[in-house]
Amino acid sequence: MHALRPLLRKSLFNLLAVGLACAALLAPRAASAEALLLIEADSGKVLQADNATIPWYPASVTKIMTAYVTLNAVKDGRLTLDTLLTVSPTAASQSPSKMGFRPGTQLTVDNALKMMMVKSANDMAVVLAEGVGGSIDGFSAMMNDTAKKLGMTQTSYVNPNGLPADGQITSARDLGILARAFLRDLPEYEYFVHIPAIRFGKRVTGNFNKLIGRYPGADGFKTGFICASGYNLVASATRNGRRLIAVVLGASSGTARAVKAAQLLERGFAQDNLTWLRPSLGTVDNLVPVDASPPNLRDEMCGPHRKRPASDDDDALIAANGGTTGSASATGGEAQVTFFTAGLQPPLMMKASELMASAPAAAEPVLVYTGPTRTGTALIAAVAADADQQAASKPRGKKSRVARKPDADKPKDGNKDAGKDTKTAAVKPDAKSDTKPGAKPGAKSETRSGAKGDTKGDTKTAAKPAGTKHTTTRHDAAAKPAEKPAASGDQAAKPAKPKAATKPAAAAKPANNS
Repeated sequence: MHALRPLLRKSLFNLLAVGLACAALLAPRAASAEALLLIEADSGKVLQADNATIPWYPASVTKIMTAYVTLNAVKDGRLTLDTLLTVSPTAASQSPSKMGFRPGTQLTVDNALKMMMVKSANDMAVVLAEGVGGSIDGFSAMMNDTAKKLGMTQTSYVNPNGLPADGQITSARDLGILARAFLRDLPEYEYFVHIPAIRFGKRVTGNFNKLIGRYPGADGFKTGFICASGYNLVASATRNGRRLIAVVLGASSGTARAVKAAQLLERGFAQDNLTWLRPSLGTVDNLVPVDASPPNLRDEMCGPHRKRPASDDDDALIAANGGTTGSASATGGEAQVTFFTAGLQPPLMMKASELMASAPAAAEPVLVYTGPTRTGTALIAAVAADADQQAASKPRGKKSRVARKPDADKPKDGNKDAGKDTKTAAVKPDAKSDTKPGAKPGAKSETRSGAKGDTKGDTKTAAKPAGTKHTTTRHDAAAKPAEKPAASGDQAAKPAKPKAATKPAAAAKPANNS
């Protein structure tokens, strides 16, 4: 008996150590870390959970609930995907990312949903909320009622798009529950969560979820970002009939959240036949919520150390155009993801940063447009009309640059070999002309009139032949060196200019170029 005591003590010590290790694994980590969750879509079985029940700001993953409530209303017959909704002043005033439609613009529920889920358009979320719930407050109440019914005990909503608000809170656990409910309750509308890109007019926007078209089997869901939350992502993927849902909250960049989600999903698929070796973590519904305040990551995400302003659409346009994005530092340096192909073939190893930087699989963008539902030639006409509207609504700055070319750009072209003289003859007179609004047209004001007032500049151009204007410009420029003999470069260039004015062919060129 005495001989057995050391063995018993050692066994008890080992059991205690194992118990403490398991407790450390299962207990939530500090709120300063990211929140991660991996579950099976069908069963809700938890495969990995790190900080999954710590409250978090949802940002634009809120729009999963907005889509869920809207599509349930469609399924119940309260409206249809073809129902026309109107952009209100409240919707138009939302912060970017947004479509930017003017108040009074109409579009269908179908198109508003596609714009919201792919471009993460905040104005479209409000259009849907007002169309379904009558107002933002009315729709938020519907969202909260739905969250309660689904068992999302850590979630509350005050708006449909996730823009910063103290009362807008969720957790990785609750987002996992919501994603499962979407797939279970709305299978006929599932395509809304994995559209690769949309085309509005001439503009193509790729899905902000970088897994779509890159990670094998990726088929959902939604991204989100505000400074307080960091970069969030709810993602799903299916292989061999098995679907997994990954939630990443608080990542450092748009690329990093995609990489972490891909790593979670890959780990889950690789464990398919080894789950019996891991301790059971139960189901997502049974994860115990943590009573705490959401971490605020504003300083970390949007502090002065960032080289550029952070936003949810990180690299979205580059991704849509098939460019390269991301960096090793943004994705953890040498982090790698393993991709298994069918059968017993060996895994393909590649850096996660390379995966996210690669161009997405080729896919035709889904057409979206304003106005009622259209097909055939009517659809083509609607898309063309939206493209024309885009061209007409371009910033006036571009028109100003075109108007400046005959006046401001031409003298610079003529003085390429006299950089300092250009500054003396062109920049300083412009500065003087700003202080004298009533100055007569001449050397000191002609260039500025083209930059300051497009209408006046255009009127002068129409009133005088191209050759006359060309001669006047060169004459004014030539007069300046007479006052300042030091500008020898200008004097060498100017005599040739009046000659050009006497030749009709030479005078026509500046007019055509403008």
